[in-house]
Amino acid sequence: MKTVSVCFVCLGNICRSPTAEGVMLKRVAEAGLDGRIVVDSAGTGDWHVGAAPDARAQRAASRRGYDLSGLRARQIAAGDFGRFDLVLAMDDANLGALRRLCPPELRDRVRLLMAFAPDAREREVADPYYGGEAGFEAVLDQCEAACAGLLEGLRGRLSD
Repeated sequence: MKTVSVCFVCLGNICRSPTAEGVMLKRVAEAGLDGRIVVDSAGTGDWHVGAAPDARAQRAASRRGYDLSGLRARQIAAGDFGRFDLVLAMDDANLGALRRLCPPELRDRVRLLMAFAPDAREREVADPYYGGEAGFEAVLDQCEAACAGLLEGLRGRLSD
């Protein structure tokens, strides 16, 4: 059985990328594709390795039915580029960092998450860390839109 793997990446892996991971895990489960689509997240920085997602991200996610409590921050590793079919950055700064770390022959796997949101006006998922609760809600809106488009795209890969 064919599988597809995706890793979401932000700076510290405590706000945006675990939110995207939580949203995608739920979408995958609802689609009956557990075991066919592997989902993970990481950060380009190492400041929060081992930490749970930001409490504000967890609260916002919980209000929408996503459970981020079991997720723990980790830093992207060189082996991740070969392990994942897609490595999806939340913003251009992290996209650039990933492209610098990624072996040249695998760079086509590194993309922006919002490229999968068909009607998005924003190119990046804004970092909510230094803002208030509304920023975490906006991240959820963006991740829900992008993950819906991503899931549709991955269904095609599974049937190839």
